[in-house]
Amino acid sequence: MHQEKRYSVMSEHELRQEIATLHEKARKAEQLGMVNEFAVLERKVQMARAYLINPDSYKPGEIYEIEGDPGQYFKIDYLNGVFAWGYRLNRDGKEEALPISMLKCLK
Repeated sequence: MHQEKRYSVMSEHELRQEIATLHEKARKAEQLGMVNEFAVLERKVQMARAYLINPDSYKPGEIYEIEGDPGQYFKIDYLNGVFAWGYRLNRDGKEEALPISMLKCLK
């Protein structure tokens, strides 16, 4: 059985290769109308991308736009690895975690 390597232990080169592979698989899934498979692969791309970003670039208390969800904003309460924990503005205020790769600076 093939054991997949965790994103957290991959080199930058390996992560970039993985992202390219996932993009290709997602493109094929989209062409075949496999909506759920496409969504899973896109989420994996976001996760892999998060490991290419320095978490120190994101600050608790700051507000970021959510990539792929125009007009939606996220306020970070704290960071844990490559996840930003906080809540979406103009929602029910429930705490959730997003990969930092999904957050865009407003500046």
